[in-house]
Amino acid sequence: MPIKIPDDLPARSTLEAEGVMVLRETDAVRQDIRPLRIALLNLMPNKVRTETQFARLLGASPLQVELTLVKITNHVARNTDSGHIAAFYRDWEDVRSERFDGLVVTGAPVETLAFEAVTYWDELRRIFDWSQTNVHGSFTICWGAQAAAHHFHGLPKHLLAEKAFGVFSHRNLAPASPFLRGFSDDVAIPVSRWTEIRRADIAANSGLEVLMESDEGGLGLLHDPAHRALHMFNHIEYESGSLADEYFRDVAAGLPAGKPANYFPDDDPARPPRNHWRSHAHLLFGNWINQIYQTTPFDPAAIGRN
Repeated sequence: MPIKIPDDLPARSTLEAEGVMVLRETDAVRQDIRPLRIALLNLMPNKVRTETQFARLLGASPLQVELTLVKITNHVARNTDSGHIAAFYRDWEDVRSERFDGLVVTGAPVETLAFEAVTYWDELRRIFDWSQTNVHGSFTICWGAQAAAHHFHGLPKHLLAEKAFGVFSHRNLAPASPFLRGFSDDVAIPVSRWTEIRRADIAANSGLEVLMESDEGGLGLLHDPAHRALHMFNHIEYESGSLADEYFRDVAAGLPAGKPANYFPDDDPARPPRNHWRSHAHLLFGNWINQIYQTTPFDPAAIGRN
């Protein structure tokens, strides 16, 4: 089944060129099925690129997915055209009365700030609480995952001595988990962050389960069953050139930029990187979508009642 996104969303042409099945809104209304409603709370500066990354992964599911783009209420995006935001995004305050099968919360370039210093922290906390009554399952990414772990479990965020930057091997610690069905024993995942959540801070009675972990990158994936959530601390959604773009951006800005580890062939930035994580990214999101489909109520009004 395809993913249903607005007909004019820029991601559509990219996904169609890649062979992703994209359903037009006019065709979707003729299908007598209930699509899974997934909300994407996009906190990244480049909205269009991030939309495409997640729509690509959500659209690979055999189930019909209806994607709703959500933003922090009254927050002005400085790196995306205001017309795009107005055309395709809805404020969270405008969707808070609705129910969704899934919620994806992206990363954000605010990780070195204290959580409480982030201008939209209070609203994000309300969104996390709302997810417990109006969303069946959540998937948080990078800073979004750190924020959720802090909100729900009080886990502190630690500043790293240097940026964790590169593609690092993660051990599959829970091969029997439905979220890691079909995963290899070791998984390469892009990492790009200045802070981390540490295993040592997780209380024994927290109910949190570490699903993936890396010697170089630390915690990779947590399952939070009490809050029906997955917390991915790294960027498995990244495209092949995402880390290269970050590296060259920092070089151009005169910032101290170390090359991403295990990324450029022979560590040569002049050579195009090879993607070693794409299949696992599709598998992880496919497993998450399937788990939601297997457990979400057929009647959306019943979401959040159990």
